[in-house]
Amino acid sequence: MLRPATSRFPALTPLALAIAAGFPLCAGAADEPATVVTPEVTVIGQTPLPGLELPLPMIAAPVQSVTAKDIDASGATDVAAYMNRRLSGVHVNETQGNPFQMDVNYRGYTASPLLGTPQGMSVYFDGVRINQPFGDVVSWDLIPKAAIASMNLMPGSNPLFGLNTLGGALAIQTKEGRTHPGSTVQLTSGSHNRRSLEFTHGSFNDDNGLEWFFAGNLYRDSGWRTNSPSDVRQLFGKLGWQDARTDLDLSIAYADNKLNGNGLQEKRLLEQDYSSIYTQPDITQNRSIFLNLTGRHSLSDALMLSGNVYYRKINTATTNGDVNEGSLDQSVYQPSATERAALTAAGYSGFPTSGANASNTPFPYWRCIANALLADEPNEKCTGLINRTRTDQENFGLSGQLSHSGMFDGRKNLFIAGAAYDHSNLRFQQSGQYGYLNADRSVTPVDAWADGSQSAGVGETALDSRVNLSGRTRTWSLFATDTLSITDRWHATLSGRYNRTQVKNRDLLNPGGGADSLDGNHSFSRFNPAAGITYTPSKAWSAYAGYSEGSRTPTAIELGCANPDNPCKLPNAMAGDPPLKQVVTKTWEFGLRGAVDSKTRWNLGLFRAENQDDILFVADDALGYGYFKNFGKTRRQGVEAGASTIVGPVSLALNYTFLDATYRSAEVVGGAGNSTNSEGAGLEGTIDVRAGDRIPLIPRHLVKASADWKVLPAFALTADLIAVSGSYARGNENNSHQPDGTYYMGSGRSGGYAVTNLGARYDVSRGVQLFGQINNLFDREYATGAQLGSTAFSSSGGVLARPFAPVGGEYPMVGSTFYAPGAPRTFWVGLRYSL
Repeated sequence: MLRPATSRFPALTPLALAIAAGFPLCAGAADEPATVVTPEVTVIGQTPLPGLELPLPMIAAPVQSVTAKDIDASGATDVAAYMNRRLSGVHVNETQGNPFQMDVNYRGYTASPLLGTPQGMSVYFDGVRINQPFGDVVSWDLIPKAAIASMNLMPGSNPLFGLNTLGGALAIQTKEGRTHPGSTVQLTSGSHNRRSLEFTHGSFNDDNGLEWFFAGNLYRDSGWRTNSPSDVRQLFGKLGWQDARTDLDLSIAYADNKLNGNGLQEKRLLEQDYSSIYTQPDITQNRSIFLNLTGRHSLSDALMLSGNVYYRKINTATTNGDVNEGSLDQSVYQPSATERAALTAAGYSGFPTSGANASNTPFPYWRCIANALLADEPNEKCTGLINRTRTDQENFGLSGQLSHSGMFDGRKNLFIAGAAYDHSNLRFQQSGQYGYLNADRSVTPVDAWADGSQSAGVGETALDSRVNLSGRTRTWSLFATDTLSITDRWHATLSGRYNRTQVKNRDLLNPGGGADSLDGNHSFSRFNPAAGITYTPSKAWSAYAGYSEGSRTPTAIELGCANPDNPCKLPNAMAGDPPLKQVVTKTWEFGLRGAVDSKTRWNLGLFRAENQDDILFVADDALGYGYFKNFGKTRRQGVEAGASTIVGPVSLALNYTFLDATYRSAEVVGGAGNSTNSEGAGLEGTIDVRAGDRIPLIPRHLVKASADWKVLPAFALTADLIAVSGSYARGNENNSHQPDGTYYMGSGRSGGYAVTNLGARYDVSRGVQLFGQINNLFDREYATGAQLGSTAFSSSGGVLARPFAPVGGEYPMVGSTFYAPGAPRTFWVGLRYSL
């Protein structure tokens, strides 16, 4: 059972740290001479586009590189899962409750599929930035894992990777027929009705220079939580041609996915049933097509021209069943004789006797139906609300760059310069339909709409959740970078990028501007510089120092949801709002890295990133409601350390990150659900955030440990440990919330956890492999994040009217801590056949 953070959500235990620390100790026991041997050289691209590359020791940042072999060996389901398990400084929040919709956090910056999450990472797929125009979100389910050849995680606010590169950039390169020839078919089956079919095929023809690669993935499961299935369908294809100097590739990626993610769960209900959900349904349907033409041409041995042209279309539809918070302070409706007759004729019965009210009678379903049929305040009498959205996004663009490797004043020099243009069109529509909550917390809709119409006989305007927004975003960019080898040991890099972005919003419901209109024209521009220097006194170690600046412009949804007087339930209602400033991040990097011998590597680094005018989603009066605002200054700083080695048949790795993420300026934000709010217990006041308060959802300690053991030539085992310390809940920005057991439940934070995963591979015969994976081996119950909010349910699961007497005309609510529960023990087995 789930328990408070002090017990079931424990801090990092000495045992977990000891296990992790034991890996390098085992390495030290190896009886091998400590001769210095140059390890395999890793080269890294400086920009998202293909071009001339640099050896890792010449880059002033701790770049992490991953190959397709690494991903396959880990047994990870998708890109996000692999990053969580194996990459230093990365952790996830499973806020949405679906394995393909995780928030991926790196050094306290996030790439998330959820609107309202402050985004701070850019993600590139074959040179194209795939953060979506509406909210800068990243849909991990649209990235085909089977097609990935390599990934580079670039830290810091590297301006060469364009907008939204505040804390890092993930650059993904796909496979080609020449580099990944052959065919594979993979079948898996496991827990929660998991079934998947994955296939790849690559080949080439030297006679005509053609190459081709195809990949596909069909995945289904029923999910470990109640009513939370996933259906993922991905296809990828690439056709290429090359000769001695030219390489052209045309790729297409298609995905059609349906994901159920039932979100956070309230503390008391989670303790009773770990697989339970708060309300349902919560369905996201993504359909995407992506075309990308890339090319590079060597004009000479020292000069390369490269570029791309792309087109992408994404259609997203959501259906969310929610609690209608506005109904919870209402008495049970007493229909008149005429109304009873009309309801009886319609087939409804069970009307309350005299004296029934909200405090002694549960909300009956007919209460909502009666008000819908009689057109009398459905917004007050219906306990449920179905929110539907549809987002259509279309973006296209082109980019090009010139790379030159030569001599400058007798010194080696690499210079790259380029330009890019990106254009996006979007259409966002939303509607709300009233309904009633059932015993299983699903919502049955009735013929009543949250469209702002007049309530019959009352004269009050009901909630209007309708949105019909058209938006257009255009960005022009110029960038350049130069790396000069001052001596054989010293290498200096200067970089910069100028971005100019225009955002144009048009409200198709309330055109013409004004307080209730989303119309707006916004322009943002900035030049972001970077500088770095590396020192390589020997082949065994090197040092680096770097400084960089990055920026992010507000997106259409942030510009449409920035008014504290008109909070939004994302991706729900938006209102005309004050303009936002763009976020500017300044990052410093210092570090050492090296190799003891050909088998052992290590790294140690310091980083500090400061955000000016950070855009944060601030929680307001109810779970999910809030608004965007510029938030003075925030800081993320820390220490990273790692080591890896090979001892006979065993490969070991250990990474540790200390992450200190704090607000650096005082602010006043909404404090509903927080016991220290200014209005009193259960009410919807504000809280004061002070400089030094920790940012919610960001842990201070991260430990990643892994071991790969080749037991026999045909049999291998893998194990990894993820250990994460606790963090504050969203809504507890002042770090001061305290539960009292009456008005507030839950600690306002999630506890630390340690999760162990185990995998095995066995080569049955040539080309045939059996494999298995067990995640969360010890079946720990834990939470990857938390949020404060008001609850609509009693501990028994029934709808809870506001149980307290009004204070100044306002009814206090029962507040609680809502958790994002991590998946229990799951396993699957599979068969892979390779040709």
